[in-house]
Amino acid sequence: MDNIILIGVIASLGAGMMTGVGAIPVLFGRQISRGANDAMLGFAAGVMISASFFSLILPGIDAGTAIYGSVPAAAALAGLGIALGALLVAWMNENLPHEHFIVGPEGADPGALPKIWLFVIAITIHNFPEGMAVGIGFGGGDMTNGLSLATGIGLQNAPEGLAVAVALRGQGYSKSRSFLIAVITGLVEPVGGLLGVALIHVSVYVLPVGLTFAAGAMLYIISHEIIPETHRYGHQNKATTGLIGGLILMMLLDVILA
Repeated sequence: MDNIILIGVIASLGAGMMTGVGAIPVLFGRQISRGANDAMLGFAAGVMISASFFSLILPGIDAGTAIYGSVPAAAALAGLGIALGALLVAWMNENLPHEHFIVGPEGADPGALPKIWLFVIAITIHNFPEGMAVGIGFGGGDMTNGLSLATGIGLQNAPEGLAVAVALRGQGYSKSRSFLIAVITGLVEPVGGLLGVALIHVSVYVLPVGLTFAAGAMLYIISHEIIPETHRYGHQNKATTGLIGGLILMMLLDVILA
């Protein structure tokens, strides 16, 4: 048990640190166009959609079927998990003060909280479910599934990290501070990973709901935040191309690693 928890936390940390890897070009003054940024975020969304279905929802239904001996019951549990995950992120989005780079402030009144922390909270709402997904993947005891999730989440974190750092530069922050903040936002993922892998070890009956819960949280973020943002400036074609590419790549990873 201890080994699985440690592996889950390390894997989610590795995936989270890819946010910093993606932000490295900012240290050298590199800029990216709005269209390229939207294409990369589309890629991240595609990876997350594919991971949600191939690495979380379908394994969740399989796990539920094995535990309860009923496909309809397993599908119903999967639906419950997806709904609960989406509802949690919706609640955080509504009640935690945060600010998006483009949309602006959302959630509760931030009071005197500095603007930079509002950005960090917004990104944390995105990254925490991703870390949970990796932890739950390993917590289920399927190392291949956990590795597939960690690889996919890490791949999509790189363009997200660059987008965050570039946006911070656009807000007037220095190169080093923009990079550092991008790195910090990735560090929430091992926290989510620890919670995910620990929850699964509470009871085997948690696994079907846990897997689909993480999927629901990510699907909410994709629909509510990422896709609308990538379509805001008229780069729908580039964003959609990136999304399809990310989905296919994650699907191939899942199949090959399996």
